Amino acid sequence: MHGYRGTILRVNLTEQTIQKEALDLDMARKYIGGRGLGTKIMMDEVDPNVDPLSPENKLLFVTGPLTGTPTPTGGRYMVVTKGPLTGTIASSNSGGKWGAELKMAGYDVIIFEGKAEKPVYLAIEDDKVELRDAGHLWGKIVDDTTADILKEMPEKTKVSCIGPAGEKLSLMACIMNDVDRAAGRTGVGAVMGSKNLKAIAVRGTGKVELADEEGLAAVVKEHTKMLRENGVTGEGLPTFGSAVLVNIINESGILPTNNFQTSQADYAEEISGERMTEKYLKRKHPCYRCPIGCGRWIELDGKEGGGPEYETLWAFGSDCGVDNIEDIMRANFLCNELGIDTISMGATIAAAMELYQEGLIKDEELDGMPLEFGNGEAMVEWTRRTGLREGFGDKMADGSYRLTDSYGRSDLSMTVNKQELPAYDPRGVQGQGLSYATSNRGGCHVRGYLISPEILAAPEAIDRFTTEGKATWTKIFQDLTAVIDSVGLCLFTSFALGATQYREMLNAATGQNLTDEELMEAGDRVWNIERLFNLKAGIDPKNDTLPKRLLEDPVADGPSKGYITDLKTMLPQYYKERGWDEGGVPTDETIEKLGLK
Repeated sequence: MHGYRGTILRVNLTEQTIQKEALDLDMARKYIGGRGLGTKIMMDEVDPNVDPLSPENKLLFVTGPLTGTPTPTGGRYMVVTKGPLTGTIASSNSGGKWGAELKMAGYDVIIFEGKAEKPVYLAIEDDKVELRDAGHLWGKIVDDTTADILKEMPEKTKVSCIGPAGEKLSLMACIMNDVDRAAGRTGVGAVMGSKNLKAIAVRGTGKVELADEEGLAAVVKEHTKMLRENGVTGEGLPTFGSAVLVNIINESGILPTNNFQTSQADYAEEISGERMTEKYLKRKHPCYRCPIGCGRWIELDGKEGGGPEYETLWAFGSDCGVDNIEDIMRANFLCNELGIDTISMGATIAAAMELYQEGLIKDEELDGMPLEFGNGEAMVEWTRRTGLREGFGDKMADGSYRLTDSYGRSDLSMTVNKQELPAYDPRGVQGQGLSYATSNRGGCHVRGYLISPEILAAPEAIDRFTTEGKATWTKIFQDLTAVIDSVGLCLFTSFALGATQYREMLNAATGQNLTDEELMEAGDRVWNIERLFNLKAGIDPKNDTLPKRLLEDPVADGPSKGYITDLKTMLPQYYKERGWDEGGVPTDETIEKLGLK
């Protein structure tokens, strides 16, 4: 079974049973794998109206057909479930080496059902699979959990686990693998915690069979060359990591500052990738078979660990008004240890800071640690308290929307479908604003990264301020991203590669004969089944919008001065481009065309 291993692991935590099932290859190919296959299984097996933290929700770990192959960045996997932060379908992507190890062990998918009576972890050694007691691991941070499990497993085992935030059901909790890599958004870590599942440890010694090894080797060589010759993937990301964006985005006037109150920070250089590289970088920290190597391994306070990505530098930096990069790195370390999403965590603190600024949060609620913009010490401490649900941190642990809504000011939550927006002010990038508003998992940049053409001129430069053509661009990027997430590669490859290159790798690995058009149609199919899941879950298409501030308050100064996000112009065009009706629902014709009946 070329590209796929052909086996699904079904783990019933309630009954403590493990079954191996044959992968439906026709279904896998129709939905590619990863994100697409996981969503299809969820649609078939789970009521979209399920309570995300109930035993009836399922938690899926899904690889793609290129995961564990020699393809560049071929180590990605998806965690698919119903997300407790948003109530939408959730599929969180992660890198590192864990996903490839699962594939080497012989599995395409793990499906977790039910809830264990006591904490457990799943131990996989190729064909040998068992549930083990995790009582001694419960309450431990990610680093210690990983270290303890490695003492109980064979050499070269890879570990995916939750930290205290997931155990305490924080709706911002993520799932960490390889210590510092995260399936980060929509609260997937809380779903894992709700099942009393602490970790999945895997050691695989097998190999993914390929349809055309020589053909794949040839295209991999060609595509790796393209990645190394591209300015973003061959120079910017390898040199400074994703943090290279801090100065670029700030200079464009779209770096959200003080909870999106302004769009530039005069101290951006102090929290940039250049500054981190100059003072704190120990070495690059690449994922499995990655020629880009954007991961950073840093040292601070005598401690080494994974360094902050661009989104993290922003969330704990300018969004909180903090200009001290060391405080940002300390908060990042805490998030890795506690297992909490850095974007939602930083943005929730920023929203709390504005509530405090408005006089809505009182000093007596904060136990001597005021939430003032620019207070790096408070930002670090509230990260710790939130991950552990201590004091006021208990209120912040469920994200900015629920926090601000409790004070009657949900308008101060910079979210879509209750998920915090990432590090780009959409008022100065119209396409990115449309992508935010229509994301199938709430506020998200990696479901349609329009920053690529609007700011980075990849694959070509387009006017970031115009609305013309943005519906078409958004659909293309969303569909292509669905493909990349489903095959098992990293989104960053798309700075240099397009549909043709992904098709060539997929065909060589699996023996298929897909065209570019068929591959993109598969991405369209994935996007639409996610939309259908959300509609069945009660997600109103009226949620395809942005916070009031971004729709009504023009940027006050800087290169994006005077702009709002013109969603009212773009959204009807987008619905038409998608083949949806005026209310944002896929038409019968679209459903029929994509084989979603």
